[in-house]
This record gives sequence, C-alpha cells and structure tokens, in this order.
Amino acid sequence: MSNLVAVKTTDLPQSFLEVHPHNLYLYVKSYASSLRANSATVKTRSDVAGGGKKPFAQKGGGRARQGSIRAPHYKGGGVAFGPSNNKNYEQKVNRKQKRLALMHAIADKVANNRIFILDEVSIFSGKTKDASAFVASVGARDVLIVKELIDDKSFLAFRNLQNAYLIESNELNGYVAATYNTIVFEKAVWENLVKES
Repeated sequence: MSNLVAVKTTDLPQSFLEVHPHNLYLYVKSYASSLRANSATVKTRSDVAGGGKKPFAQKGGGRARQGSIRAPHYKGGGVAFGPSNNKNYEQKVNRKQKRLALMHAIADKVANNRIFILDEVSIFSGKTKDASAFVASVGARDVLIVKELIDDKSFLAFRNLQNAYLIESNELNGYVAATYNTIVFEKAVWENLVKES
C-alpha cells in the first residue's frame, strides 16, 4: 500500500465549510432514533386473560363497585399507562439534509487532520494481523475505512477488528463519519465525494 495522504482544509470545496452543524445533529438524532428496538411493551387490562364476570354484585355489599378482577389495581391485572411497542420513532430527514450532515462531519474531521487518502485499501493476505498493522500505521484510536467495493480478502482481514470498520462508499453517512476518530478513503471514493458536492 502507498503512503497515507492527509486531507487539508484547503483541499475541500467551499460548500463543505459552509454547512451548519445543526444538520449533523438532526441526522444523528434521526439515525439513533431509527435504531431503537421498540420492544418494550406490557399487557393492558384488555390483554390480560380472565375477568369476564363481575367479582361481586354492584350493590348491597357496602363495597366499592368493581367490574373486573383484571383492572390495574388488582394483582395480576393489566398495567395502566405502561410502554407500548406500536409507537413510531422514525424522524424524517430529507435527502439534502443527509448530504449536508455528511459534508459537515467530513469538514470537521479535515479540520482536525483526521482524514487520509490511499490509492487502494486492500489486505491481499486476508489476515487480521496485517489489517491490524495497517490500522496501527494510521495512528488513531479507531478507523473508518471507505472502499469503492469490498473484496473478500479485505473483508476477512478487517471483520474481527474492534477498532476498524470497513464499508463501501454507498454506506457512508453523517453518523458513521462522525462516530469514528479517523477516516481513510480510497482515492476514487474521495474524488467522487468531492465532485458530487
């Protein structure tokens, strides 16, 4: 592999530098919201079995009227105001805003000297040891590696590394770009990214 080339702020188009950071905030908020499992749920009084018959007569007992032993205040009854899994947590972010979020995340990384370019990122041996050596050579806490297309050997080499994440160019978004400490782009991917802005 050839040497890493750091991207400078002067290498970025002006459009990258003019993006308001709020676009990234909104996109990350939407992305995180879409990851929610939405699995927390409880049974309400209509879901709990039993309680079809009144526990005792409406009048004459001197007690408060009761309609079902599955009401929330009874043991084994339904839960009042519990969580429900039919909520929709999706937050809409339009395509332009997604693009702006990515642009700001990249501009921020460039300002901190955290983006590098390589002609090609490939581990032909397919060995995790070699991939780990490459990540160490970058000298960062963790690395996002963006390739045009992921080959099988590189996938095998990087898949078990906790401090590296290998993705294809179409998977790149503002969230993953902001999450990782350093990003390494293949030259072709970087040129397309800058040209499309």
